[in-house]
Amino acid sequence: MTNELSAPLKGKRRRLAPAALVSATGRLPLARIMFGLVALVALGIGARIWLGDDPLGGRPTAESTINSTRNANAIAGTVAPDQASAMATITAEPEYPANGPGVTKVGDETPDGTPSGPSPLAAGEGLDPNLLEETEFGTLPRIGKTGATPFNAYSRPSLTPAGAGGKSLIAIVVTGLGLNEQGTAAAIDGLPEPVTLAFAPYGKTLAQSVKSARNAGHEVLLQVPLEPFDYPDNDPGPDTLLTGQPPRDNLNKLFTVMGKFGGYVGLMNHMGARFTASAADFGPMMEELGTRGLGYLDDGSSNRSLAPQLAEANAVEFARADIELDINPARAPILDALKSLEAKAVANGHAIGVISALPVSVQTIIEWAGTLEDRNIVIVPVSALMARPE
Repeated sequence: MTNELSAPLKGKRRRLAPAALVSATGRLPLARIMFGLVALVALGIGARIWLGDDPLGGRPTAESTINSTRNANAIAGTVAPDQASAMATITAEPEYPANGPGVTKVGDETPDGTPSGPSPLAAGEGLDPNLLEETEFGTLPRIGKTGATPFNAYSRPSLTPAGAGGKSLIAIVVTGLGLNEQGTAAAIDGLPEPVTLAFAPYGKTLAQSVKSARNAGHEVLLQVPLEPFDYPDNDPGPDTLLTGQPPRDNLNKLFTVMGKFGGYVGLMNHMGARFTASAADFGPMMEELGTRGLGYLDDGSSNRSLAPQLAEANAVEFARADIELDINPARAPILDALKSLEAKAVANGHAIGVISALPVSVQTIIEWAGTLEDRNIVIVPVSALMARPE
């Protein structure tokens, strides 16, 4: 038995059965099969690309003759039947300005945009074309070539403290006009001419209302929205000038507001306790007013306002209101506030009061104004009481 086990194998080699093709582990060689299939697919694609002449890869295509009249527009074919298949050639010439090639010089005092002459509506609104400038923000006031300023041009003739002859002068400024058309019209028609009207920049018919006010003899101010301490809980409105913003951003807002209408002698703050206390933010605005020949009225609501110092530094006509007359908007409290205003005017020679455009406030001013003649008090436009820089 030992010899049989140790003896070499002899005899014919056996033929393998089909099952012998399976690997020793009992599994088909799937990796080799898959590799062979991939190679066949790649070979087929390569042959298709090499031997075929189809750059679009067999995608369906359709040809359309652009100049063909097939399915042409019936109206176009009726209008120009002989030109239905004609080809048009467009030649672009060099681009020049409307008035021919040239260079426009824009100074530093001009806001971004192309300056040009005022719109034809300026004359119809009683505005001096020499004091206007067309910008991307609208028509803005400016100092004229002769040195004339909007403040002087649009101020109403009046007594001044220097020529009052012992009379006490009072300026009344009604604020918030232009927001309510009916209320604005009633104020324009009912208030005495010397009463100054301050318009907010948000009314739908601002230009027409301001024109009516100026035609009725009223001097006009523009109210500019400025940031209060409790902003945005207390929001003055769109385009509010804010602290901590780049000066250019605030000036763009200022120009947007200033372009709403024309003919005003100056600007007046709407709120703005925080903004007017910041020299870095308020300074560029006041500098712009000086550059454009406009005045500034501080409504007197904030003791922190730097308006007096900045106005003097930038040669801006300036005044500060003494009393807000309708903190309590009722007839009796308003009359009491007017008595206090009269006392200040008698003591100092002049005084300024501000009041809102509420119907009760306007009506109380109308009644009060009719009683002044016996008390040696004269109502004057606010420009008459604004300090003029030397």
